[in-house]
Amino acid sequence: MVVKKKTTKVEAVVLDEGDLHKLIASLSVDGGENGVRQVAQTLQSCLELTEPVQQIQLVKKAGSQLEALNEEQSDGALLEACLHTLALVYTSLQAKNPLRRAIASALGSVPAWLQERTVACLSTCLSDCLSNPTSAQYPHIIDTIAACADGFPLGERCINKLLPEVLQFLHKGLSGYLHQNSDLIGRHIAQAQLMHHCLTAVKTSMLVIQRSQETISAALQAAQDHSRLEDTLSSLLSCYIHILTDEEFIQAVQSTAGMAVVLLIRSVMGSGDEIAIVVCSLLCSSVQGLDSAPQWLKQRCEGLCTSSRPPGVSLYLCHGALAMLSWKSTLPGPQWEKLLLLVPNTLLDLDVSIKESSTAMVVARVLTLWSGAALDCLQEEKQPCPPSLQHSLSGGSDLQRHLLEHIYSHWEHPLDGVRHQTRSLFRNLLLLHQHTNMSASDPTEDPYITELTQSLLRLEWHMRGKYGSLSCLVELYGAGYLLEIQPKLPSCLLGLMGDQSLAPYASDLLERLFVSHKAQLAAKASAADEKATEDWMECWHQTWVTPLLQVLCRAKLDQTTYILDYFLPKLLRCSPSSLAHMVQALQDTPPCSAGPSGSRGALGALMTCLRAARAQGVAPSSEEGLWGGLVPLSLLQRALVHKHDQVRMDALGLVCESHRSTEVLTSQEMDLIRHFLLPNLNSQSPGVRQQTVSLMKKLLCRVKDSSQLLQKRRSQEQRDRDQHTLHLYKEFLRWLCVRLLEVLLPGASFSKCLMSLHLLGLLGQLFTFSTEPDGFALGEVVTFTHAQNVLYCVASNFLEVKQLASTLLRQLPPSAVGLQVPERMRCVLQAALDLSTSTKPFDSVTAAHLLDLLLHQPDLIQALLHCAQEQGVDFQPLSSPPHASEALTLELNTLAVIQFLLRCLQSEVSRAESSLLQAAASCPLYGRAHCITAVLQHLHTESLSHTGQWRCLVSEMIAMCYRMSDVVSPVVQSSSPEGLIPMDTDSDTSAGLQKILQEIQPRDTNDFFNSARELDTHDGDDHTKTQITHTPSLHTGGEGYRVTAQMVLALQQLPARWLSEVLEEVKSSNPSSKLCATRRSAGIPFYIQALLSSEPKSSSCSLLKMTMRELIALAMPSADRNTDTSTVPQVHALNILRALYRDTRLGENIIPFVSDGLQAAVLGFTSPVWAVRNSSTLLFSTLITRIFGVKKGKDEHSKKNRMTGREFFTRFPALYPFLLNQLEEAAATVESDSGQVKLHPSLFLLLLVLSRLYPSPMDGCGHSAVYRTREMAARALVPFVLVTQVPSTVHSLLQELPPEPGPKIQHNHIHGTLLQLLLPLGRGLPELSEKAIRAEPEEECVDSEVSELRKEALSVLMSSELVTSYTSSFPLGPGSTQYLLSLARLALSASVQIPELWGGPQLTMQLLQCLLQCPQYEVRELTLEGVLRSLQEEEGERKRRPQWLDETTLSNLTSLALHETHPQCLAKVLCVLSSSSELLWRDGAHILSKDEVLVHVLALAHNSVHSVELHCAALTLASQLVVQLVNSHPKGVDPVACLSKWGALVCSCCSEEQPVEVKLMAAKVLVNCTDTLLSNSDLPLGLASTVSLWRSMFTLLQDEDQEVRDSASDFISNVPAHLLSTDAAGVSVCPPVALDSGVGLLCRLFKLWEQVPAGVLALTEWLLGEEEGNEEAGAGEASSLDEEDFLFEKGDLNLWAEPGQWVKLLHEHLSSLILAYKQTQNPGTAEPDRVHTLSTQARAKALSSQQSLDSLPALPQFSCTMEHARLLLRQQRATLALDVLQRLK
Repeated sequence: MVVKKKTTKVEAVVLDEGDLHKLIASLSVDGGENGVRQVAQTLQSCLELTEPVQQIQLVKKAGSQLEALNEEQSDGALLEACLHTLALVYTSLQAKNPLRRAIASALGSVPAWLQERTVACLSTCLSDCLSNPTSAQYPHIIDTIAACADGFPLGERCINKLLPEVLQFLHKGLSGYLHQNSDLIGRHIAQAQLMHHCLTAVKTSMLVIQRSQETISAALQAAQDHSRLEDTLSSLLSCYIHILTDEEFIQAVQSTAGMAVVLLIRSVMGSGDEIAIVVCSLLCSSVQGLDSAPQWLKQRCEGLCTSSRPPGVSLYLCHGALAMLSWKSTLPGPQWEKLLLLVPNTLLDLDVSIKESSTAMVVARVLTLWSGAALDCLQEEKQPCPPSLQHSLSGGSDLQRHLLEHIYSHWEHPLDGVRHQTRSLFRNLLLLHQHTNMSASDPTEDPYITELTQSLLRLEWHMRGKYGSLSCLVELYGAGYLLEIQPKLPSCLLGLMGDQSLAPYASDLLERLFVSHKAQLAAKASAADEKATEDWMECWHQTWVTPLLQVLCRAKLDQTTYILDYFLPKLLRCSPSSLAHMVQALQDTPPCSAGPSGSRGALGALMTCLRAARAQGVAPSSEEGLWGGLVPLSLLQRALVHKHDQVRMDALGLVCESHRSTEVLTSQEMDLIRHFLLPNLNSQSPGVRQQTVSLMKKLLCRVKDSSQLLQKRRSQEQRDRDQHTLHLYKEFLRWLCVRLLEVLLPGASFSKCLMSLHLLGLLGQLFTFSTEPDGFALGEVVTFTHAQNVLYCVASNFLEVKQLASTLLRQLPPSAVGLQVPERMRCVLQAALDLSTSTKPFDSVTAAHLLDLLLHQPDLIQALLHCAQEQGVDFQPLSSPPHASEALTLELNTLAVIQFLLRCLQSEVSRAESSLLQAAASCPLYGRAHCITAVLQHLHTESLSHTGQWRCLVSEMIAMCYRMSDVVSPVVQSSSPEGLIPMDTDSDTSAGLQKILQEIQPRDTNDFFNSARELDTHDGDDHTKTQITHTPSLHTGGEGYRVTAQMVLALQQLPARWLSEVLEEVKSSNPSSKLCATRRSAGIPFYIQALLSSEPKSSSCSLLKMTMRELIALAMPSADRNTDTSTVPQVHALNILRALYRDTRLGENIIPFVSDGLQAAVLGFTSPVWAVRNSSTLLFSTLITRIFGVKKGKDEHSKKNRMTGREFFTRFPALYPFLLNQLEEAAATVESDSGQVKLHPSLFLLLLVLSRLYPSPMDGCGHSAVYRTREMAARALVPFVLVTQVPSTVHSLLQELPPEPGPKIQHNHIHGTLLQLLLPLGRGLPELSEKAIRAEPEEECVDSEVSELRKEALSVLMSSELVTSYTSSFPLGPGSTQYLLSLARLALSASVQIPELWGGPQLTMQLLQCLLQCPQYEVRELTLEGVLRSLQEEEGERKRRPQWLDETTLSNLTSLALHETHPQCLAKVLCVLSSSSELLWRDGAHILSKDEVLVHVLALAHNSVHSVELHCAALTLASQLVVQLVNSHPKGVDPVACLSKWGALVCSCCSEEQPVEVKLMAAKVLVNCTDTLLSNSDLPLGLASTVSLWRSMFTLLQDEDQEVRDSASDFISNVPAHLLSTDAAGVSVCPPVALDSGVGLLCRLFKLWEQVPAGVLALTEWLLGEEEGNEEAGAGEASSLDEEDFLFEKGDLNLWAEPGQWVKLLHEHLSSLILAYKQTQNPGTAEPDRVHTLSTQARAKALSSQQSLDSLPALPQFSCTMEHARLLLRQQRATLALDVLQRLK
């Protein structure tokens, strides 16, 4: 990244005019040659100039001249004047002026003999500045002092010389600032400026004390004059202490003051043990250790040692001790060790009481600073560190443990700075442990590091701090250490890269790991031979590259986005040679292993890696062969037509992208583009279209730039090759142009038109469509038909297509467009004028585009006159002179068009004035007005030649606009949300108006509020906003108030006064109050929010603090506020608080008030008033978002929006006692012997908060009579129980269950306990079991605890009603179903999920039988869901049937499938059976044959069309049965009725009107039976049914839903390899290619089946379309209606399918099939009668279509677009069918 260097402002010297003349006079000399006179002349010239840069140059020149002086050349008075001039100018310049630095350099370069005189002059000038300055001069003088003391040796000597005066001046300045601060409260800008001055003064005083250390020590030890210095230092210390203890000062000033205190003490007391004692006393706030300090110092320090001092004092003093004391050598004494250990303990004590995030940032920074200081102490080599200190700093010590707790509490902090500091602290703690345990160099032998690593790895990966900590371990101990502990770490981290919030952290850790691992492996193999080098590189590839390739091949595309963005480029940069390994590994992967659904497969992964490598400059260029010969051409061809969009885009990027724009395009790359283009033009995805156009632009730019290079060089030896390349370029561009123009036919899809027009626009932009022979002459291939198709694209309903087509038409050759032909021009003009009166908005847009095209035609005025005569319009335009310029023609045509439209509009407005209803139904005004506006937009008003005519025309237009506004105002200005709909007795006119109103909705009341927003922003009354009740106006107007408040902040305390007034109004519950008491307080929150957000963030935020304190006090419940009227202030306060907590502009400044706000929200739920509870709910929701972050997913219980208990209560310590107290109260109300509901009002809120924390013990709410409360209590319990505590917790819960049923036993109690059992078991048992499996001998206790736990749980389960009463229903009471479902979940865990841990197969079978035969359908449904989920999970892991799915269970499932009555349960059991292999169907003891089962399932599918889920499940199972039936008879089966019925049922599921789920199921069915049924050489279903299924497949391949098309295109992978070409076998292709391949395959199958004549006739029927009778009826009905009655209803319209292209595809394959068939030796004959019938139908259809086309008006492409396209397609079908039938004869 290039960062622009910040330029410093240079200012010229500005002196008082009298002083300037005196200086110039003192430097005036007469002649002379000595050096002093030259200096004087140079300085004089400098003072006379006003250009600062020239002054700097002269000052530098004077410095060089001064350096060259010697004592013999000195002229006393003149030299003194020169030095005085430089010193005076130096002290007069502003800070950071380069001229000041130039003067300092000049003064610093004087020879040694002149330095004393220089110091004297500078001291004199500085002393003059220090004497009697005004308050306005203080900042400048302090800057001057700082400049003298900072890197200016002579300036430092000057400061030492004037030390008492300087210190007294600084004290005086600081005292003045402190006094001013108390007067500026509320004046934020002035206060912020004062804080800056104060900070500068403190820093300058510190700098002076540091630079004058020796002078101060000597003065204090001197017998005389030390009292004056002591008084000055004491006064300065008093100022520092005042700043430290005054919380009105910002943290930066207070922190600097803390450093200043320690620095001053060090300057007075030295660096012995005494200073450590004093600093320790200050940190402890104890006066006992101050005796060693001087009396004056002790007295001042005692002011800091008070119990009432703010907690921040200790923090800033700790910072000062670490920053101002030296820790880089051996500690001087034991008190220093005590101080070193006291600092972190002091900071950790502060940690729990901090509210402000900014203070937490300081604490984190100071702790990191401390760890650095401790490291400095340990790294001293001369003298070892004391053992006691080593023990305190080593890992495992109490101090390290507390510091780690701090890290764990803050590594998820919302501030990035805090998280960064905790990571640095963690690293330093590891280094401290390393230095204190030098003997344990191997981390595996260090128990502390091993345990720490294991603890980190066990943490949840959603915790961001985990990544940084692991990175520190990698940095210090290497990646091999972590990989040895967790070998699957790379795969685990790659799995996390799909999460956007975790991807940056995971990628950083991955980079550290693989870089470190490579370095470690290389170091081990450095001394070995070449074979060893290959071995370690292979090991590295297996560790890092192989998991990456697996993820790229198998993961869904959206889950790999961040791997490609973050990880893959880093890996390639680390090891460029790994690309060859990736390519080879991916090419070795079989093509059939495409990966799961939605993944890119090996081919896609290969394209991704190659593209990323080329972007990194790793892959070779295409000039060396296709990427260095790494990739075969066939692979790229397959990738370019792959099913997945991103695979195609990666392959296209690989072809198009290049680091050099002049890289020549090879013939292979051109062929690849030809292969890619046509199947990919019709993409529904806007992203894919955008990427395609962008990549094609890069390719075309390469063609342009490289062709220019080829044309320039043309050296003799390369001429032939260059000419050949240019010829290839010309052929390629012409082919591209023709193909893109050919697809713009009537009926082409929107996406194909859009893509084609975009690419044609690129061709016109880069190469132009000229016909001149010196270029590529693309215009020669553009025919009249091509241009007309582009013109008809202007009629598209899509605006972008209109715009692109209009732009392209202006680029095409005019001869091809043909608008200069008078008759053609009149037709287009008339179409535009007709469209401008249409009732459809997009028609007027079309008219505007047509008029824009015509404006450039010279004969347009004549055509307008012709139209005016025909329509009787009074129109007399200016005539165009012969040979007029293009600009003049455009101006006159625009003038004429607007005049004509205005005349028409005037007539229509007159009609509307008499009857708006009639005008709206017959001639709406919108179209004419839109056309006038559009035409005016293209006019260049700065160069008009007929200004007089334009003035008159504009006047007419303005008057017409007013007339139009008056006419339409009753409709568009109606306050009714629906607009004004007048009642009218004229039925015909009223019906027309209703039609208009359905298509063009009038404006609603939001118009008023848009206006209200503007008024609101400029209104001077500050209470206007608080009285508005409509939210949109308030939201938008609030920003205006905020800007206003910022503007008036400088006006004393005006915003503070406004705030005070509105708060007083809020407190009042007077009925006469002006505030609006709506449920969300209307405008009040926005008003206060605007005022507070205008407060500068760098200030102390006093307004915010004051407001929050008052609002929280008002929001808390009160005994005297329990009625609707008295709670109005409380409601206002809660609503205002919600707005403030939501305001992101307040940032972390609002965090200190979160605890109080949450308490107010929770307590608000106890109010009897609904308004208070409603506002409390909204506030609580806002606070949950503010505390835990914005919800990042749909999972309500995701750990991404949760927090550890330690972190939560560290950040909000006041909530711990509050929540505990509230929870105790709530839990006490839950138990009830009577069974009545006693629900504490705030119970649910408490559980909601606690369920987002982990861990802290909580119990008592699980037995509530409210089901939701029991569920929340169980979820809240789970994270609080550590994994190791699960057995004991579950055991105690089991003990609470009643031993036997009884009258006093409540189901709520049992259900709540079971829920609390289930959820901890679900989390803890798998982890405990994993531990038990890996347990060492000393850990066998874990295994025994788990076993005991399972035994107790099983005993409860086996004695429950679920097991004992499954054969007969027991009495159902309230909550019984939930109770049984809880038992069922536990039983599922024992029988299906982890049966190996619970018992043997007998137990599994018994439990599953109980679950499947349970009378309650909810239990059966839950069971089947669990079984299905388990089968789906195990499907990819192993092929064999799971043990728990034994014959008995299968028998129960088949019996359930035959007798289940509940639809959801039946659907799920059918899905379970579909997931199993071939089954033996039993109904009790009776065994059913496959035919019987198929008949039953087909009947079920036929009767279940009302249930999508059941219909899909039944048909899926039936399809499997059909496949099994066919496979069981290798020689084929008789075409029984059930098979035909199945085929018809599948075909019916493929129609356009079916739900997407049904079509997806049908696609899956057809894909799965492609090999067995559709391409079987034995035709098991017969020809008719098989052809019908193929037609259904092709219908799905043209479906509008992309998922359906993609799913159907998978059939290619299941076609037997011998029926496809070698390259196409087993490859996923995009739907257009699959459609083409499928039709070709069907034609080959007709030959294989020896059914070519019958197949040709079947395909001819497809070609001809539906039955004639149906079409005629439909056409007759459609002709009587408007073609777009329901403008915004899609209906059955398919925006992707292109019937015209489908018809051409069929005709092409039919022609090839007939030709190949006729070339055989004994061609059979087709059925003559059927051929005759089809011929008759085709001729009749062709004739009727042509007659209908002839009856349409001129240019029907604009006036009746859809009808014209329908008739054209009908004619095309008939014509091509006749051609096929003629060939067949």
